[in-house]
Amino acid sequence: MGEQGFAAQERTAVLERMGDEHFDILIIGGGITGAGIALDAADRGLKTALVEMQDFAAGTSSRSTKLVHGGLRYLKQFEVKMVAEVGKERAIVFENGPHVTIPERMLLPFHKGGTFNAFTTSVGLLVYDFLAGVKRSERRRMLDIQATLEREPLLKRDGLKGSGSYVEYRTDDARLTIEVMKEAVTRGALAVNYAKADKLLYDEGRISGASVTDRVTGKPYEIRASLVINAAGPWVDTLREMDRSKEGKVLRLTKGIHLVFDAERFPLKQAVYFDTPDGRMVFAIPRDGKTYAGTTDTVYEGDTAHPRMTAEDRAYVLQAINGMFPDVKLTVTDVESSWAGVRPLIYEDGKSPSEISRKDEIWESRSGLITIAGGKLTGYRKMSELVVDRAVRKLGRLHGQSFRACRTRHIPISGGSVGGSAGWDAYVGKQTAAGVALGLSPETARAWATRYGSNTERLFAIAARSMKEATEKEATEKEAALPVEVRVPLLYAMEQEMTVTPSDFFIRRTGALFFQIDEVKRWKQPAIAWMSEHAGWSAAQERQYTAELDAYLYEAVTPVEAEVKPGDVKAI
Repeated sequence: MGEQGFAAQERTAVLERMGDEHFDILIIGGGITGAGIALDAADRGLKTALVEMQDFAAGTSSRSTKLVHGGLRYLKQFEVKMVAEVGKERAIVFENGPHVTIPERMLLPFHKGGTFNAFTTSVGLLVYDFLAGVKRSERRRMLDIQATLEREPLLKRDGLKGSGSYVEYRTDDARLTIEVMKEAVTRGALAVNYAKADKLLYDEGRISGASVTDRVTGKPYEIRASLVINAAGPWVDTLREMDRSKEGKVLRLTKGIHLVFDAERFPLKQAVYFDTPDGRMVFAIPRDGKTYAGTTDTVYEGDTAHPRMTAEDRAYVLQAINGMFPDVKLTVTDVESSWAGVRPLIYEDGKSPSEISRKDEIWESRSGLITIAGGKLTGYRKMSELVVDRAVRKLGRLHGQSFRACRTRHIPISGGSVGGSAGWDAYVGKQTAAGVALGLSPETARAWATRYGSNTERLFAIAARSMKEATEKEATEKEAALPVEVRVPLLYAMEQEMTVTPSDFFIRRTGALFFQIDEVKRWKQPAIAWMSEHAGWSAAQERQYTAELDAYLYEAVTPVEAEVKPGDVKAI
């Protein structure tokens, strides 16, 4: 089917096809794990369908710390195998998608009386480098007090003993997910968002598919498959309950929040990973003229689809920042935006809460439902490989089918065909020049090249088409209200990234609600009017999608204690 099946306007056609055909596997869940499974399965030749009840990456996969990190923290729990696996996977994720993953030096300061000292930091980072197979240029460096403060002058000087420097990989988690999903679709998978699995289907006690409702149109579909994969993240136990197989190990959700500040108020020069008085670790990371920091780790039992920042969450992160960076003196009024996400961790009856596992595990129920639970963003490719390996073995036993071995270690994700990390800088330079030749500003051309990678040429084609149409006819009032910097990525997102709502675009396709919230407020109304015209929304849909985006804008700066009732949200 190829990428033609990934436009928002083709959702119905994709669902109709899902209802008409029989699949080798049906994946329920469109976060990074589901996307990874879809890519691996489609590449191996399995007939693959995937449904997601919200937007792709709308759950945990757009609400993380946005790091493809090597699991340094797991050394404290002596999780040696996990550090080794995650560290090696990190390098693969980077090479297959340099446009969504950026190496970044991280400072690990140590102070008198803190969790770390020079010896434990040096040994820890040395072991980490060895286990994770870190390349020579990215290995740990130990810095004295003066060198530490040269790297980051904002650090607390009182009691500072020095620091360790190592490399983490910053990512755009939602874009990583969408690029993996697009590559899966290019290789033959069918995937659709806003399609909720309401009921599981069975033949003689064996799971054989799911009854799915299109949440945009309300139309139901029955999708049949030889195997069903439960990759629903925080919702895996909901599906296990449907399957009557929730027993033994279950999920425990914990919540983490992150705060965003303008770089003028929190002018961090480089990323810092530091300990807090209560022994937890917090990241502070500069990104595109902003600095964000987090995270918290609290037990969560609220609405899984809608975690919110509380005043306590916000106070905790602010206190941690002001403790480590005492000169910045940040207050609640400095918080420009925020996000909250839940971690689906695995808990076993009879174990203490401190023994909750962050590992991934695969379970199979009596009906044949395969569940993948837990795990981390960084390990998505390896987790997917293990799940598809199991699916292939089962399909071999059930139907005598055979499929090729996993190849995702060497498959660039959508946008990742840029010559690997070695060719990345040259590619960005070339695309920036091409954009300028087209009439774009150097800033816009470079921003597109770094966000979209080898798909940048598609945006240039849309821009050229848009400019040509504007010269041939008077641009519509709605088009004229949106500058090319917004209009072209929006059209690309609708035509080639299955963007259904303005929240999909401003949160998960661009991250703008987190890192450019003023721009979202500025372009919100013209973007909604433009989407409404192009997608043919009803007046009720336009009101619904506007209210949804307004609610997200409100919640980004307002703790849950001040939560308003539905309908009370004021336009922002």
